[in-house]
Amino acid sequence: MSLLSLNQLSVTRGGCPVVDAVTLTVGPGECVGLIGPNGAGKTTLMRAAIGLLPRAGGTSNLAALPAGDRARQVAWMPQSREIAWPVTVETLIALGRIPHLPRGARLRDEDRFAIDAAIARMGLETFRTRRATELSGGEQARVLIARALAQDTALVMADEPIAGLDPASQIATMDVFSSLATEGHAVVVSLHDLGLAARHCTRLLMLHQGRVVADGPPAEVLTDDRMATVFNVTAYHAQTPSGAVFQPLEVVR
Repeated sequence: MSLLSLNQLSVTRGGCPVVDAVTLTVGPGECVGLIGPNGAGKTTLMRAAIGLLPRAGGTSNLAALPAGDRARQVAWMPQSREIAWPVTVETLIALGRIPHLPRGARLRDEDRFAIDAAIARMGLETFRTRRATELSGGEQARVLIARALAQDTALVMADEPIAGLDPASQIATMDVFSSLATEGHAVVVSLHDLGLAARHCTRLLMLHQGRVVADGPPAEVLTDDRMATVFNVTAYHAQTPSGAVFQPLEVVR
């Protein structure tokens, strides 16, 4: 069963290919890290996959869905974290239930259960009644992740969700994503922290100049040659009793 299926997906900007003929599938139980240097096409690929950008060619199973059906299939977390309305944290997280509610309906018991579960999962119980606009940037990021979790979709797609979070929150968030995969959901998450990607993702997709140049388990994707040619760095990696350790070290001169 495929939750995300792309076939020769391409996106151009100014006549130049930004995403170039990408074909891939993502199924239940996968936590997929989308990695690559700045400008590799990660954000463009994710946005085109869910129909937020026009495609120059190829297909996406999600982009082909009507908007309502798509919102019940995939939760999308963009890089932008601006919260415009001074609503409570609980109210903001409750917005994730909109795709499941009949027009004009009030929250039902199952909706409140999903909201409470998302709040608990992101450790936001003490923030429930606070205005979201009064929180720190890192706290707002956790609230927006909880909103996506409350949406309770088979697939979660998140664009750099841990950027700007403190180390404990980064690890806790990646633990949430990996546990979602263990429970039978699928997660596609773009990351710049290759150490967290190596430890928490079941699979890595490496993008370079709009193309997938590697796809597989972290240990098979994060090779010395690829780190040098794609990221222009050297790296240290080891397997320890606590799991994989991967750390970029120096720029290749």
